[in-house]
Amino acid sequence: MHPLLAAHLLAWAQGNTLPLSRRFRFSKSSLKGKKTASGEHAGCGLFANSGREGGSGRSTPHVRLPHFPAPALDEPGLTLHGKAQADLLRYFVEKLTPEHQVVYTTHSPFMVPPDDLPSVRIVEDKLFQPAPGQWASEGTKVRDDTMATDRDTLFPLQGALGYEMTQTLFVGKHTLLVEGGGDNLFLEALSSALLRRGKSGLDRRWTPCPAGGIDKIQPFVALFAGQKLDIAGLSDYAKGDKKKVDALRQNKIMEGDKLLTFATILGLEEADGKDVFSPALYPRILNQAFNVAGANELTGQKLLDADPNTSRLVKKAEVYFRVLPPDAPEFDHFTPADYLFRHPELLEGDAPEVTETLARGEKVLSALNKLLPAKVHP
Repeated sequence: MHPLLAAHLLAWAQGNTLPLSRRFRFSKSSLKGKKTASGEHAGCGLFANSGREGGSGRSTPHVRLPHFPAPALDEPGLTLHGKAQADLLRYFVEKLTPEHQVVYTTHSPFMVPPDDLPSVRIVEDKLFQPAPGQWASEGTKVRDDTMATDRDTLFPLQGALGYEMTQTLFVGKHTLLVEGGGDNLFLEALSSALLRRGKSGLDRRWTPCPAGGIDKIQPFVALFAGQKLDIAGLSDYAKGDKKKVDALRQNKIMEGDKLLTFATILGLEEADGKDVFSPALYPRILNQAFNVAGANELTGQKLLDADPNTSRLVKKAEVYFRVLPPDAPEFDHFTPADYLFRHPELLEGDAPEVTETLARGEKVLSALNKLLPAKVHP
């Protein structure tokens, strides 16, 4: 990093400022990389051009604006940690760009401003192949259509946008991790049915987010650790998951005891979201969702007898569908949840299997809602 820039960063971190009275002088760097199938130079990068004179996409080794220099930096974040690069980018925005044009090159996704992509320019060493085994250069091209170029050159942009999306997509202040999209739909269907009966559903402050299983909880929480989110988890629980759950709790991946399992809430040895449903109601949902009828129609007794080695309804259903004729539909976890979500009438009425299911659902949702802080009323 240029020593003058380092001095300004140190002063900024200490709450002081330094007068900008010198020009930055940098030599032109060569761009090296591998040829891609499109004939473009994979090692080419980006430069950001922002400030009072920004947007032209042009720079010289040393540029002087009236009374002030225009910093031109080559890979300023090269030796910095990703978070430190974000601080450097913030320093540019807060302290330099209000009064100066700042031009810098980078290959790092952390030095790309995702909220100011119009200031980014793509720099490519365009190559073409006049004959097999021969390559020639069209010269270095600077483009402002940042999202319409070679995928290798786009990698820093994709990295910047991807990281930005992961910090906001599918998460809220209170994020509830569930196994998959089907569990999310089942919880919403149960919550709506309870609300229609004047009972409490899932607190609207929760933002359900599919995590993909108990093994994915730790990396998910680590990914969003910097966002200071309130994260809880609702997981399936099989007999072999005890060590995984104990490890997550001992490592304090989540604050307090915010990792719940269906087995713990329902008082079962092992359970998942489908075990909230009565053994008499779940087959009805499966029959209608997969259009199973006639000799293949599933009943409560057939479901219970499908696999005596497990008590989980979904595992029994998997075995049952596996032995159906070849022309029968293939079982999956999402289709029944989607069907129930679109057919709420399956949870209407006072049939014993419906009231039993809703009682279990209320127990699960109540346990989740207790994890939230008390509401503050003005």
